[in-house]
This record gives sequence, C-alpha cells and structure tokens, in this order.
Amino acid sequence: MIEYIKGVATELTPTYAVIEAGQIGYLMNISLPTFEEIQRTSGELKMLVHEVIREDAHVLYGFVTTEERDMFRLLIGVSGVGPGTAILILSSIPVRDLQTVISSGDHSMLKNVKGIGVKTAQRIIVDLKDKIKPTDGTLSLQSDAFNSYSDVYDEALAALTALGFVRQQSQKVLKRIFDADPAIKVETAIKKALSMM
Repeated sequence: MIEYIKGVATELTPTYAVIEAGQIGYLMNISLPTFEEIQRTSGELKMLVHEVIREDAHVLYGFVTTEERDMFRLLIGVSGVGPGTAILILSSIPVRDLQTVISSGDHSMLKNVKGIGVKTAQRIIVDLKDKIKPTDGTLSLQSDAFNSYSDVYDEALAALTALGFVRQQSQKVLKRIFDADPAIKVETAIKKALSMM
C-alpha cells in the first residue's frame, strides 16, 4: 500500500495531477482544493495517497492534507458513495464546511452535489455524524490567475466534462459565469458551475 509520494507535479488539471518521483510519473485523481494547493506549491511536494485496486485498474487518489484524505476515506465507507463521488463532494464542499454540514445534520448542501440524492445525503450524515467533530472556519485556498479568458474557460469546461457533466450544459453554465466575471479564476468558475448544475 502506498502511503505517500514525494515528487514534482509535471502535469496538473483540476481533476488529476501527474507527480514524477524516481523517474516514474504517477497519475492521481484529485479534488479542486488539492488542485489549488498544488498550484501554490513550487518544487517538490508530498502527496498523500489512497489506492483503489480493481481487476481492471489500479487507481490513485492524491491529497495534500491528511484532513482531506481522512474525509475521502470516510465518504467511500458510506454505502452508495464511490471514490469518484467522494472526490466530487470534496470538490464541491470544502472539508471543514463538509464537517459542519455532517455534524449539524443539514443534508441540503450535500443533495445539491451531482449524483447525490436525498437518500444518499441522509445516509452520509447518519453514517458519519458520530465520526465527525464540528470545526470552526472554512478552507480558504487561492491560486494565481490564469493569463486569458479562453484558457480559463477551456480548463473549467474540461474539468466539468471530466467530472461527468454534459458538455453542452457545462458550456451554457460557464458562459453565464464568464459573462458576469470575465476575470474569474478557473477554480472559482468550476465551483460556481458545480453549484449551478
């Protein structure tokens, strides 16, 4: 079992990163908060790993913080929540906000995440409420702005389609977002789009 990988990010998108360590590139699925943290890091970084080994695939999920990986592992322990859905939840709701949502028993934010219905949202809260401690504050992550509107738009669109959203619907939502704020950062655009889907 891989615990962590130390290396340099040679490729980075809002949904995955390639970390090169010992001349091997490890592709890791990541959340938006992890994407934002990697953007802020120069040089070598330490990626915490969760492995999912299946007959047809060996998939790595990467995290910058123990807090996020722990939450990911709690989420995939809930019936009906797979790794992809857990990453989508973590991309839509920052870990500390998610802890508050679960500990307060308010499932309204959870059911707004794509693929999470009322029953699954309620199951997450019931299963995890006793395992989550309420916290104060929110995760505030920022990154440098991208150089042009088109690059940011294209990256946001690629991320949404990679997360399973229909391309045409994603384009309509992103157009509304970019018309309102042409200088918006990619991660902010993705977060807004996730809340509007």
